[in-house]
Amino acid sequence: MGVEIKETRVTDAEFEEMKRFVYEYLAASVQKETEGGRMRWYPWHSAEYRFNHILNVVELAEEIARGEGADVDITRVAALFHDVAKLETDQELHAEAGARVAREYLEARADYPESFISQVCRAIEHHSYQGDLTDLALETQCLIEADLLDKIGANGTTLMLLRMGYEARTHMQADEMVDRVLERGYDAASRVKSDTGQGIAHQRLKRAKWFSEWLEDEIAGL
Repeated sequence: MGVEIKETRVTDAEFEEMKRFVYEYLAASVQKETEGGRMRWYPWHSAEYRFNHILNVVELAEEIARGEGADVDITRVAALFHDVAKLETDQELHAEAGARVAREYLEARADYPESFISQVCRAIEHHSYQGDLTDLALETQCLIEADLLDKIGANGTTLMLLRMGYEARTHMQADEMVDRVLERGYDAASRVKSDTGQGIAHQRLKRAKWFSEWLEDEIAGL
């Protein structure tokens, strides 16, 4: 019985170079922003926040891909580039724009097979898909599930509480904000199809529920 030979393998060094490119691209997108554009001072619109979200999605997507038998190289590269154009294009166009950036990078930097590049770009282009995830390639499904899961749990709760300061809310409204995390989390979990992704969703929702219960116990005015 022969040993299966993968068509491509992205080395750790190559992946680190991709990370540097993605961060620099995001930072340059912010610097190019003209007056009257989106509020770049808002943390959610910063290169730092967007890059951290991307790294979170890479980690989650790799975990799901390994658990579900997807191609890890395709999944992690697609995850790394999925929001690369988020700060320079409209929300409705950022997936397609990100796929173009990824293709240009992959074609220029190394001798990756066309089949690999096409699958990576297809996953990026479809990562905002709102239909049944089982209609998509497994690697695309892993990416979308990871993107959904980063917004819930302890991380999603922390981000929502940080938003309170920018919306001039008091800590007495913290339960409302956590409820928004839980609502978003249940919506996200309902779209997750893989066993690995469902396990992560369950764990993260449990953390948010615990935090909600602690708030109720410790803040008398809620």
